[in-house]
Amino acid sequence: MDTSVVKIDNLVKRYGEKLAVDHFSLDIREGEIVGLLGPNGSGKTTTLNCLLSILKYDKGEIEIFGRKMSPNAYDIKKDIGVVMQNVAVIDELTVYENIDFFCGLYIKDKDARKKLVEEAIDFAGLREYMKYRPKKLSGGLLRRLNIACGIAHKPKLIIFDEPTVAVDPQSRNAILEGIRSLNHNGATIIYTSHYMEEVEELCSRIVIMDRGRNVTEGTATKLKASLKNRETIIVDIKNASDEIVNGIKEINHIYDVRESGEKLIIKCDGGTHNLVHVMNYLMEKNVDFGRVNSELPTLNDVFLEITGKELRD
Repeated sequence: MDTSVVKIDNLVKRYGEKLAVDHFSLDIREGEIVGLLGPNGSGKTTTLNCLLSILKYDKGEIEIFGRKMSPNAYDIKKDIGVVMQNVAVIDELTVYENIDFFCGLYIKDKDARKKLVEEAIDFAGLREYMKYRPKKLSGGLLRRLNIACGIAHKPKLIIFDEPTVAVDPQSRNAILEGIRSLNHNGATIIYTSHYMEEVEELCSRIVIMDRGRNVTEGTATKLKASLKNRETIIVDIKNASDEIVNGIKEINHIYDVRESGEKLIIKCDGGTHNLVHVMNYLMEKNVDFGRVNSELPTLNDVFLEITGKELRD
């Protein structure tokens, strides 16, 4: 993965007084699946539109496949596939005709195009729906058609913007498997989603944007390891005394203990067997307690700590 596929250097985009993208930089290598995350208004969509030369920008450099990107760079654009959140298909055309139309924007040779359209239909699992018009398709099938239209010409770089919004679990799994397959066959992928579990499952690297800036990036494991809180232990307990609370605070690697209703919320900054140490202490002190849970940090915790917002805000 030595070849740079996308290089964004010091990108700045303003809308009047509003700074939408603030000196944003990103380097994506061949074969990566990069998750681009950010709360609403973080500059994600603006950055992608600048990357695709849909929007002009105020400052910075954008290169794709080692060449400068511009509105007229059709030699670059033919190797890019875009699957946007808003389904963009033509209602008057059938499933087959839609895929053929979008593939035809890049592939003029009829025989070559026919082969690619057939492959895209099988890839998206749309063989039995070829003659349907989009309005007859379920939400999940419509998303699959949207993907087939975006990838039929076999692009080397594919941008997926929220591809699993409002789809059933079966279609969601089919879409994620399809993305893995595209990557396995050589495509480099930029993936945006509000579903953290998808991002963690799919992406080799994650970039978090906020207020137009690249605030952190790394693997899911690395990002979670950057948190102070490495484990949260929740104990069902009634009326824990100050002595018990203070005693738990003395246990190694525990840095915060607080009561929440009839629960103790215990935060740990590392260590192993923290749960065992807490339970042993409570039993030594003959404290009655109920259920005990241990929760490891999630990507959403990382996101919340860095941006102060939930991703789904």
